[in-house]
Amino acid sequence: MTRIAAVHGVLAPYRHAQRDITDMVARHCLSEGADRGPLDRLHRGVRVRSRHTVLPLDRYGELDDFGAVNDAFIAGAADLGAEAVTGALGEAGLSPRDVDLLVFTSVTGIAAPSVDARLAGRLGLRPDVKRLPVFGLGCVAGATGIARLHDYLLGRPEQVAVLLSVELCSLTFQRADTSPANLVATALFGDGAAAVVACGARRHPPAGTGPTVVASRSRLYPDTERLLGWDITGAGFRVVLDAAVPDVVRKTLAGEVDGFLADHGLRRHDVTAWVSHTGGPRILDAVAEALDLPEGALDASRHSLAEAGNLSSASVLHVLRDTLTAARRPPAGTPGLLLAMGPGFCTELVLLRW
Repeated sequence: MTRIAAVHGVLAPYRHAQRDITDMVARHCLSEGADRGPLDRLHRGVRVRSRHTVLPLDRYGELDDFGAVNDAFIAGAADLGAEAVTGALGEAGLSPRDVDLLVFTSVTGIAAPSVDARLAGRLGLRPDVKRLPVFGLGCVAGATGIARLHDYLLGRPEQVAVLLSVELCSLTFQRADTSPANLVATALFGDGAAAVVACGARRHPPAGTGPTVVASRSRLYPDTERLLGWDITGAGFRVVLDAAVPDVVRKTLAGEVDGFLADHGLRRHDVTAWVSHTGGPRILDAVAEALDLPEGALDASRHSLAEAGNLSSASVLHVLRDTLTAARRPPAGTPGLLLAMGPGFCTELVLLRW
């Protein structure tokens, strides 16, 4: 089985109370004299207390074109990515030269050469390291990335693979856009990164005590492309966020989870830890309702949302990190389920064994 040797999460350098971000959004999105009451209620209602940004808040009003925004993404992604990978390798007791595959995912900026290529020399990776940059999976990419590391390592059990997620959601901020989708996005999303180090069955990490990956399942739902994603415009990434997403989760998730668990002789009550993408409060409520989870089952996800917001693909990896470092870890040998949703609309399920 693939072993998750380490998960290291980092947050962007500038931390802000939610109220300060609300004030910034009001300055740039609302016309002078406009009633900001609905914006204030929206930002309070998402249950986010603080978020981190890659730039100081006063810089966002100065980013006047997509090129400037993307330059900020490349610089910030390289810095946070290097910190995340270095931290994860250190926790696993491995060196950069041990890495055989580096998968990089983001949906908040673009680069060619890709960010992983820009990091290879900086980190000291081998010149023959295999790289796979991934764009477009969005929030699901943290779960999908772990699944694809597992697929790769099944055929190369002596190797080491790393997943790096960097999401700088603040850089997608659209000034003067008062659409409901944009205002919800300004309330929820934050900036951060995470790296996962995974080892094949014949490669035992010197350190690290993470779970094994048993299996994964991907599901893409037809005719749901406009539920979630981006419209790419002259001003950059404009969010697509349909209010129907929680209803889709309620209708589809239980069947997917039950079928996946049944394939491995399990039922929901066997799962000792649910590692869910943070989404937003309505998404987490929908997950809990769809799966009839006990009170507190998603506390790690709700805590991550409150302290850092939705970090897109990095969120579920932060929740996994927090689960592994909690005072009371899941009992050894028991199953866990990691899950996330993203554009497509799609879900990814990863069965773990603690």
